[in-house]
Amino acid sequence: MELEEPTVTPPVLGKNIYWSSLIVISFLVYQIGRTGINDVVLSRSQSGGVAGLVVDVVLFPIDTIKTRLQSERGFVASGGFRGVYKGLAPTAAGSAPTSALFFCTYESMKAHLRQYATPDQLPYVHMASAAAAEIVACLIRVPIEIAKQRRQALLHKGNTSSLEILYGALRKEGLRKGLYRGFGTTVMRDVPFSLIQFPLWEYFKQQWTEVTGTPLTPLSVALCGAISGGIAAGLTTPLDVAKTRIMLAEQGESNRMGGMGRILRGIYRDRGIRGVFAGFVPRVTWITLGGAIFFGMYDLTRRFLDANEGR
Repeated sequence: MELEEPTVTPPVLGKNIYWSSLIVISFLVYQIGRTGINDVVLSRSQSGGVAGLVVDVVLFPIDTIKTRLQSERGFVASGGFRGVYKGLAPTAAGSAPTSALFFCTYESMKAHLRQYATPDQLPYVHMASAAAAEIVACLIRVPIEIAKQRRQALLHKGNTSSLEILYGALRKEGLRKGLYRGFGTTVMRDVPFSLIQFPLWEYFKQQWTEVTGTPLTPLSVALCGAISGGIAAGLTTPLDVAKTRIMLAEQGESNRMGGMGRILRGIYRDRGIRGVFAGFVPRVTWITLGGAIFFGMYDLTRRFLDANEGR
């Protein structure tokens, strides 16, 4: 059941994002069906799942503080420093499959596109692969984010579970406007983030080996991930602010009536540039540390799995 209210993204843009998602998913299914999931893709998917789970659980309190700073209700009214592990359960449940799905898509797309690219075109291969992976991963990420952020901001009193929050969103507002509210905005935040992060990560790794003359280690991979993640996080903070506002909005609230641009203009009018970049420090801190842990764990797990397969 859907309400007769405008969507949170402009109609044409929203439809384009949903159609783009369908095209990417269809291509991925076709590619996997044609070639299967090889050992490399499977290993990278498992490594991504382990890394995603570790980083989301370890750094969850920083993410909670960031969400509360971005909340329309304000930091204190949303809980302040109390209950910083609210919403951990859906995150823990969803982080591994989300990251695994991301890397399955990323590695599959990269392997396919590399066949048609010259060495100079590899950054574009990484960008296209990362963009496709983010769109697919959002199928799991968006419902998880809705449950997580509403619990983080203490929008549901008492002991309302994450499943009850998701069921309520689906029952009251339908699939697209409830369970997948903010899908388009999340894609518009995560795709630019990955378009910055992954080419930088690949570039920094290449530069590391060329400048130092030493092979990559989990520590150097982690350092490259931290720097690239911090840069991407800072540049995309306004998109994250808008996405948070949309996901925290419930039935009938005013900020559901416009898209990302309108929300950011309203925030700038009320709070200035500090409002547009609310949560900048915890977001950059969280993703810089998260990038180090994530890519370090990813590389460490990948090496472990590859070594076991080689025996």
